[in-house]
Amino acid sequence: MTIMFAQRAVTRAPLPFVTIKEGRMLGIRLSSPEYLRVRSGIYVNRAQYVALPSWKRYAVRVHAFVRKHPDAVLCLESAAVILGIPYFNEPKDIHVYDPERAASRRFGDVVVHTSDDPRMVGSAGSILTTSPMDTAVDLIRMLPPAQGLAVADAAIAPAQGGFSDLAELRALSEAQRNRRGRARLRWVWSHADARAESPAESVSRAVIGWCGFEHPELQREFEYEGARDRVDFLFPSTGAIGEADGWGKYELDDPNKAAQHLRDEKRREDRLRRHGHPFSRWDLADAWRVNPLANALRAARVPIVRPREHAFLTTISQRPREKHPQHP
Repeated sequence: MTIMFAQRAVTRAPLPFVTIKEGRMLGIRLSSPEYLRVRSGIYVNRAQYVALPSWKRYAVRVHAFVRKHPDAVLCLESAAVILGIPYFNEPKDIHVYDPERAASRRFGDVVVHTSDDPRMVGSAGSILTTSPMDTAVDLIRMLPPAQGLAVADAAIAPAQGGFSDLAELRALSEAQRNRRGRARLRWVWSHADARAESPAESVSRAVIGWCGFEHPELQREFEYEGARDRVDFLFPSTGAIGEADGWGKYELDDPNKAAQHLRDEKRREDRLRRHGHPFSRWDLADAWRVNPLANALRAARVPIVRPREHAFLTTISQRPREKHPQHP
């Protein structure tokens, strides 16, 4: 499933805010259990907030911060919310760029960053962020490799509305004085692929490689029974097909469209099976847990051709930047 930047970008608060002043005017008792403070003086409906997926709760927090600090320049995951760059679950902190500071500093859950390397600043409506290029490179430096790969793939993939190419990203990173994350950057640059159509595919591709499976071909097309089918992964030695089911963040909101999508997918899968392709399917949560994805590939007879890379697989469970990790 192709996931575009416009689908990921959250340029408006997912929930309505109520300020203390508005609460007084409207007679709303914000101290009641019905409301939750998401920033000093800013409240949301508690039940609605709790019902949101973790990534949207973070978007609420980011927009609440912007409501209080409209002149702040967002960076890292906070900029990613606005720009539509992939981020995962609920990051712990709000990230702000301030080049005038002598040193980076934390204020509660807000981290104000400075740098010897200047950043370009742009805007999405009235919200200021570091540029997509700077945001992507900064995230790739900081994130675990599989997540960094998803950011890089999204940035360069035409199918995801990519805004750059690999050479530009690499040149930007190499021109910076910051030495942090250089090894991680080199790994991502050597594995990024502009054919990836979703973050789920990118994370899956990293896990597939680290588990030692045969390297797949990406976005291979088949023409059977008058239909043209493109698949996420083709494992050439056996003809096995692997499909990473979208990104759980972006489900179809229309139940009728969702049902039709499922019917079309079932017909497509049956057609490919009829023509001799073992078929495996998983979602992003399976990739995070590693073994469900690996078991799906084993069941489809995908060969293991290299030893497992245990050190890289360990990074899947290392998520120090997340508030409440949701994939074990």
